[in-house]
Amino acid sequence: MFTLRPGVLMTETEYGIALLDESSGDYWTLNPTAASLVRAMLDGQTAAQAADALTRDYDVDREVAEQDADLVLGQLREAGLVRT
Repeated sequence: MFTLRPGVLMTETEYGIALLDESSGDYWTLNPTAASLVRAMLDGQTAAQAADALTRDYDVDREVAEQDADLVLGQLREAGLVRT
């Protein structure tokens, strides 16, 4: 299951999503495609399902969508913002 780590706040912005780590004060802004991936995964979809949604919602092929999903999820894990 994909969740935000306790102490990480999420808010929608005009551009996508902003994440704030309350413990460090660091924040991240996610562009619309990264935001779409995160929303889908928080709604219980797998990374593959989230990548499928990208191919439907944006002009991107499946391989690029999968690479984007892996990159975004890896960066969020590395930053300690999510639990999977």
